[in-house]
Amino acid sequence: MTRPRRLHHPGVEPSCPRCGGDGLIVEREGEHAVAHVCVCASSKPCPMCDDTRWVRGDKPPDGRKAPVTRCDCHRFEQRLALLSRAHLPGRLAHCTFDNYSITNPVEQAEPYGIARALAHGFKPGGINRGFVLWGPVGRGKTHLLAATVRVLVLEHGVEARFVEFSHLLSALKGRFDAGKGAAAILDELVAVEVLAIDELGKGMLTEWELSVIDELVSRRYNAARTVLATSNYKPGPPTGVARPNLADNRPEMQPSLSDRVGERVHSRLAEMCEIRYLGGKDWRQRPQARW
Repeated sequence: MTRPRRLHHPGVEPSCPRCGGDGLIVEREGEHAVAHVCVCASSKPCPMCDDTRWVRGDKPPDGRKAPVTRCDCHRFEQRLALLSRAHLPGRLAHCTFDNYSITNPVEQAEPYGIARALAHGFKPGGINRGFVLWGPVGRGKTHLLAATVRVLVLEHGVEARFVEFSHLLSALKGRFDAGKGAAAILDELVAVEVLAIDELGKGMLTEWELSVIDELVSRRYNAARTVLATSNYKPGPPTGVARPNLADNRPEMQPSLSDRVGERVHSRLAEMCEIRYLGGKDWRQRPQARW
């Protein structure tokens, strides 16, 4: 697999201790992660364009004018703006594939590989099969989701959006109750090239909420746009169990993903995505993971 050329700011210092030579700083600002050009590059004029944002190429031998193109510093800044608009949660600002810890290769290597291959091999404008990572809490599903979004934006310039499932439903319900309608939010989430849904199936899931997720997934399915997701619920046919039973952890007493999002949504996700179990140890129980 040939990876696309990773854009860098032309003025970056390769040995910068702040950014490690990447030229970008991603940090938490309030609830979301925000990307900035590192001071090692932003504190001085761009060496390629002198901050004009344009560069002139070599003059053709036939006497025509030399072509003028956008400088890499401008394109780099555009991608950082895209990453800021992806709405990654602030606590995930640090998440990359390189700092994901595999504690159980048998249960983590394959889903890790699928997420990384999709991220680096993504074909902008094409049809790209997404993934759904499911399993117990604390195994790093959301970490891999955020790492994938980060690569898609920075390597491919893809417009992506990260949404936490229950927060999305709350926002839509709030607009609906206020008489404003939910169409604007749904239209935006349908149009974006990649939609990353964290904790799919979480919440009360009223009939109205189920109709919303059905519309969102169905419209993205019809538009052949990529869906990425995480869930705590096992894929499979409905079990008839509507809600998780915290007092009884037997598998037959727990709802499936079909129970939580509906059979039609589950079926379409199975066609659109690679669905993989992500196990291993609960990283939140490790001392270094604590706040």
